[in-house]
This record gives sequence, structure tokens and C-alpha cells, in this order.
Amino acid sequence: MTQILDALPPNFPAKILCGYFNQTRQVQIVRIVNISNWYFERVVFPRQHLLFEACSEAQLEIYTGAMSQGILLDRIGCDRLCIQQEFIRAPNKDFKKLSVSHPSSHRTFN
Repeated sequence: MTQILDALPPNFPAKILCGYFNQTRQVQIVRIVNISNWYFERVVFPRQHLLFEACSEAQLEIYTGAMSQGILLDRIGCDRLCIQQEFIRAPNKDFKKLSVSHPSSHRTFN
């Protein structure tokens, strides 16, 4: 499910669907901070998939550790997290295949 709490600013009309998979055993905080007038931060639990909309210029930062002293693990361009929709979900049918292009998240959502 794509959860949009804070929509992208109107000057970014081209949105892409992105996917991130937390393959660690630690809770992670992911955030996008390089897009002005937009705040995006989510908690991603171990083995959880996160789907979100962003612009291709956005950079996803992944943090782990205690909340007061989070450690930056990685910074990934959202253009590398873009999901290619091979099949579209029809009403009352299951999702077929969504593939993620980021090397550290090479997973197929079923």
C-alpha cells in the first residue's frame, strides 16, 4: 500500500513509485530531506517492504540505532528505488509482480 501523508510539492509533477526493503534485523528510520517544502520520514521494521511516491531527485537516507543517536547507514537515490510495474492489480485479484531496481533491495514483491 502506498501511504501518502505529505504530498510532494506542486513543483514536482512527475512522481515515481519507489520501494525499499529492510533486509536487516534492526528497525530503521528512512527519510528524505533534500526536497524543499517536503518532509518524509517512516519507520521500517525488519523484513518490511515500504512503498512510497517521490520524485527522481529525492535521496532516501537510511538510519539505524537508538532514536537519540541514529547512524546513517546509506543514502540511495529514489531513481534507483523506482518500481517497474509489470502487472497492474485488477479488482479482487492479487498483485502479480513488482520489481525493485536497487541492488541492496533486489526483491520481488508477490
